[in-house]
Amino acid sequence: MTTTDAEETPVVPKIGEELLSVDGLVKHFPIRKGLLQRQVGAVQAVDGLTFNVTRGETLSLVGESGCGKTTTGRLLTRLLEPTAGKIVFEGRDISHLSEGRMRPLRRDVQMIFQDPYGSLNPRHTVGKIVGAPFRLQNVKTEHGVKRAVQELLELVGLSPEHYNRYPHEFSGGQRQRIGIARTLALRPKLIVADEPVSALDVSIQAQVVNLLEDLQEEFDLTYVMIAHDLSVVRHVSDRVAVMYLGKIVELADRVSLYEKPMHPYTVALLSAVPVPDTKRKAKQERIRLQGDVPSPINPPPACRFHTRCWKAQEICKTTEPPLIELKPGHQTACHFPENVDAPAAKAEPAS
Repeated sequence: MTTTDAEETPVVPKIGEELLSVDGLVKHFPIRKGLLQRQVGAVQAVDGLTFNVTRGETLSLVGESGCGKTTTGRLLTRLLEPTAGKIVFEGRDISHLSEGRMRPLRRDVQMIFQDPYGSLNPRHTVGKIVGAPFRLQNVKTEHGVKRAVQELLELVGLSPEHYNRYPHEFSGGQRQRIGIARTLALRPKLIVADEPVSALDVSIQAQVVNLLEDLQEEFDLTYVMIAHDLSVVRHVSDRVAVMYLGKIVELADRVSLYEKPMHPYTVALLSAVPVPDTKRKAKQERIRLQGDVPSPINPPPACRFHTRCWKAQEICKTTEPPLIELKPGHQTACHFPENVDAPAAKAEPAS
């Protein structure tokens, strides 16, 4: 089977145009038992995600631990194979590309890992770690790999003299900067950042977040940011997708989501964000969700949030609410949304 040149050559999008498109993305991890290793169930980590990312923007995925954020990030970078659904990058379907055909695309899609201690090989020097992408992709640099690595270290706020040092000689914030330098080596178009500051001291988090923002502006980067800290997300995101038990329950621009959240789960999450202003804090009522997050092996039927939702009614247990656009650019999957002027039943599905 041959592929035409038109199919092989991706169309480079301009700022504001769609860079990444995800449709019906599913990832189930099989559970096997017995001598014959028969499948007896599956962990439904990601169950039908549909969203897009435009060039130059930051889309954040937020939610409780176990909601499928990290799995989604690994699917987007094709570190995991999707069970179903489609991932389209620059007009090309990369959902099931082989490792060999995916290798050239690794230059354009990179990942920043959560743990700055575990993501760097302790036996390699900083120069070898940051220079690895050049060697793996056989990229020739104008003044050699060492010079390119030292320029990258300067770019992320480290000294070129750190080239011959080892990871254990650095603090957590410095290690994350090394990881960011490695990610930037081949000038990617899309970076999936998996909780890049959650393992760092609070005093260092702002520095790394500011660095990521500066790099985005300088190199025209597109971010998919995975996080659970809503106060950090508010400062770095253009749009926010709220996930619960493998599904997106709300997707909106940052201002709309934080000022008028529609899904009860989002309302509960935002009520837990610390507010430094004591006057505002007195007015803010903390919503405490009852019970634990259900198991992704056997999620609740219909609306997965109904077991913990204070607004749940019979329809929530029998009919799954679709993710529909209730206001321009604001999608919610709820039968009884908050902060909505018109009834949800009158809303049309988002195109």
